[in-house]
Amino acid sequence: MKDYSSESLELHERLKGKIGISLKTDLKDINDLTLCYSPGVAEPVRQIANDEEKVWDLTIKGNTVAVVSDGSAILGLGNLGPEAAIPVMEGKAMLFKKFANIDAFPICLATQSTEDIIQTIRNIAPVFGGINLEDISSPRCFEIEERLQTLGIPVFHDDQHGTAIVVLAGIINACKLLNKKMDELTVVINGAGAAGLAISKLLMCFEIDPSVCTPVKEIIMCDTKGIIHKDRSDLNDFKREILRHTNPNNIKGTLKTALKNADVFIGVSQANQLTTEDVMTMNKQPIIFPLANPIPEISPDKAYEGGAGVVGTGRSDVPNQINNVLCFPGIFRGALNCRASRINEQMKIAAATAIANIISDDELHPDYIVPSVFDRRVGEAVAREVEEAAYATGVARRERSTTESEFH
Repeated sequence: MKDYSSESLELHERLKGKIGISLKTDLKDINDLTLCYSPGVAEPVRQIANDEEKVWDLTIKGNTVAVVSDGSAILGLGNLGPEAAIPVMEGKAMLFKKFANIDAFPICLATQSTEDIIQTIRNIAPVFGGINLEDISSPRCFEIEERLQTLGIPVFHDDQHGTAIVVLAGIINACKLLNKKMDELTVVINGAGAAGLAISKLLMCFEIDPSVCTPVKEIIMCDTKGIIHKDRSDLNDFKREILRHTNPNNIKGTLKTALKNADVFIGVSQANQLTTEDVMTMNKQPIIFPLANPIPEISPDKAYEGGAGVVGTGRSDVPNQINNVLCFPGIFRGALNCRASRINEQMKIAAATAIANIISDDELHPDYIVPSVFDRRVGEAVAREVEEAAYATGVARRERSTTESEFH
């Protein structure tokens, strides 16, 4: 097996950072210096001072995203601090540039205070057209994102919503392939963290216009102590919030209890939580998305042995990778194109539908229900549909433009 750890470390040591700053215009003589800096720069300063909206046209703001982390939940490695978060946030910035031509910059904060993080983001917001929250532990990530929705630019916690959007896209196509109906699905989600909550809300169309979203029949969510139900005395406010849209029949028991006759399993928890025998207790040809990384809740081979109809994981070395990079570059591209003030639920639904529609009905196959992250059609399709949803829901601040998207 290839030693990715050693090879990656060598790459980072050689490059000393994976991103850099490039100039958009030459700076070769005194004339260039005068135009780009003093005294010429005084005129755009005056223009922005007189009309703040011109900052979008005269500076980097309109194509720049801050990737913000406090290092409290880095990948699956835990709370390792802001310095250790830098390589991940650099990588995220690379993905923004590669897949949506967005200039993104890592902002790793030396604080894990909710109030300090919120205030810091408010203070740096004038430079950026959007904020991507990353690797911030729950439940703080919920409050941080929610309180920043009035910032006037999109604030998006990708660990929650990116995963949920791609999961929805995968389920849409799995239903097409297996002749299942979304509104007849019983879904079991194992893992009651940030991703689990976001997935459950999106699949239930929670607080979403029903004209743009078809909810599943029901969701049962499990944590390390089993099914989350209203009679449990150990639930925090966050898990009680989950019960607003899950487990309507107040089912009690373990994960195995929840899986009986279920149609879908989504794992956002830990390795090896599911067995072949568990899959056998589910309805015919269940949809299995074990997304724990690097080792999923069940291997695809074992899931198929149990009768799975479709399997998708978080890994890149097996088919159907449920990867956030399928959505967040295009979502921010669409939001920036129309200067959206926020990313709302309809925009998330639009992104999921766009991802699913990349694959035609004739192309659908158990090994191909989500497109490759390197399929260039994905980002452009997501951006287009997200932008359209922003205009339809009134969060776009820019007049419709006939110019092409800034993808290239």
